[in-house]
Amino acid sequence: MSAAAPAGLQSRAELFQRRSAVAAINAAVYVALLIWLADILGQDGLSVIDAAILASFAIAAPWSVLGACNAALGFWLLHFHPRPLDSVAPFARAGDTRRRLCARTAILLTIRNEDAGRALTRLAVMKADLDATGEGALFDWFVLSDTTDAGVAAQEEREFARWREREGADAARLHYRRRSANIGYKAGNIRDFCAHFGAAYEFMIPLDADSLMDGETIVRLVRIGQAYPRIGIIQSLVVGAPSRSAFARAFQFGMRAGMRTYTMGAAWWGADCGPFWGHNALARIAPFTKYCDLPRLSGGRHILSHDQIEAALMRRAGYEVRVLPVESGSYEENPPTLLEFLRRELRWCRGNMQYFELLSLPGLLPMSRFQLVWAISMFIGAPAWTAIILLGALLPLVQNVSTFPASPAAALYLLFLGFYLAPKLAGYADIALTPGGSRRYGGAARLTIGATIEIAASFVIGAVTTFGVTCRLARLPFEGEASWSAQTRDAHRLDALETARVLSPPFAFGALVLALAAGSAPALALWSAPSTFGYIVAYPFALASASTRLGAWFARVGLCGVPEEFAPPPILERLRARLDAEATADREPPAIVARSDERISA
Repeated sequence: MSAAAPAGLQSRAELFQRRSAVAAINAAVYVALLIWLADILGQDGLSVIDAAILASFAIAAPWSVLGACNAALGFWLLHFHPRPLDSVAPFARAGDTRRRLCARTAILLTIRNEDAGRALTRLAVMKADLDATGEGALFDWFVLSDTTDAGVAAQEEREFARWREREGADAARLHYRRRSANIGYKAGNIRDFCAHFGAAYEFMIPLDADSLMDGETIVRLVRIGQAYPRIGIIQSLVVGAPSRSAFARAFQFGMRAGMRTYTMGAAWWGADCGPFWGHNALARIAPFTKYCDLPRLSGGRHILSHDQIEAALMRRAGYEVRVLPVESGSYEENPPTLLEFLRRELRWCRGNMQYFELLSLPGLLPMSRFQLVWAISMFIGAPAWTAIILLGALLPLVQNVSTFPASPAAALYLLFLGFYLAPKLAGYADIALTPGGSRRYGGAARLTIGATIEIAASFVIGAVTTFGVTCRLARLPFEGEASWSAQTRDAHRLDALETARVLSPPFAFGALVLALAAGSAPALALWSAPSTFGYIVAYPFALASASTRLGAWFARVGLCGVPEEFAPPPILERLRARLDAEATADREPPAIVARSDERISA
């Protein structure tokens, strides 16, 4: 075994020590929490319900424990380590040089039944920004369509023709291809590109329809890729773009705050076995084509969530997978409503559960297998939390709780609530303690108000998502082949009846839990409010957070605003100007396929 990881950046011994330390800390905290809960529940012996609560906690707790550990580690690195980026991402310096590029790169937009005008406008703005760096001649642009609707396909062709016409002499670097069948979903679309066009390029950067990357970030990734031939994938830190949706603003405010500390901590020990999120990343085409062909699942089914397994296969082939844990010009859009967010989570849930069949793939590194397990555990914990909430409400009805140790139980509850919130809290502390950090978010007052709104919203989002995932997992064995459908990305109002249909089951569950708790142990109902009120208020929250007026007001006063709103980078200003110009032009409205094939059943 060689002394260093494939890219020669860090020794295997050092990475082993890091991972061992993180594993030991997490195991110690996890076991301590289990022992503490077992002691609380077992004061008068463990009943069946006690044992069920303990078992559910054992399943649900690891995600929060590791999340808190990553956030604490990232916070320590950022504020107490003399050279945090050198320790976490020693390859990053290669991206800061002024060395000219020599490798050809393909930038791939995968699209299926989306608003082509919207997506290609973003791509055209990216090309203009990249060309401004002086390196644009080495990049070709591909629109890879899997669109099935004839009207949308016609719109794609018209919008692409307009783009080529505007580009003039550069039109030869723009390419459009539409497959007749969506075989293998997005991964199949990219593999088709690799098979037919990939040999002409060293790198590719896959994009989603809502992706946006500035030229400097793209060039930086390619410079790193050129400097380290044994890095197969470099994932940029993707952050939410400014939004006029109140829901998206609240959700991504907490994500943005906590992402830096969490990713720094995770990348410190994940290192060469890092994550791949499937977009806004640089991938080396030759090894990707040769080694990352996805296996079929039982029954010949295709893999829906392709990114993590592609990362595992790339690492198995002897190439590192790295994340660049710094904020740069790499953006995406978050779902504009609670219902769109739930659709996305349930789609991810279904995809991640497929990893069960892939854990036995031969030759995967232990860290890669752990990444797959971790992706599974992200959703497996949902039914465990749902069970804990219900069992906690039932407990006073079936056994005497007069001697229940309320004070230790409250202390454990508050501690674990802190673990759940740790990534956000560490992120807000990081912003506050970083010179100029609060100013980037519009000042300390806006940061504080935004954090309060986001934390309150996170309990509602968490309640609905946890319940929805629980129901999806229960139905999963009886569902057929999945589908890859278009997403609604722009802010819009929700239909009241459709929203009620989706959110009435979690409301009924929450009402039941609160009624049981209030009838037998009113104090329990009060203590459990952070975990249960989200079910009750989800319906008005969903409608209010989808209000275009509320979203516009949030944007106007800067509530839950990301730094790019207060100091817009050139690419976002260019995109806004282009969209404003096109909005006033005489253009056909997008013909987007209805979402009748993807109804939510919570």
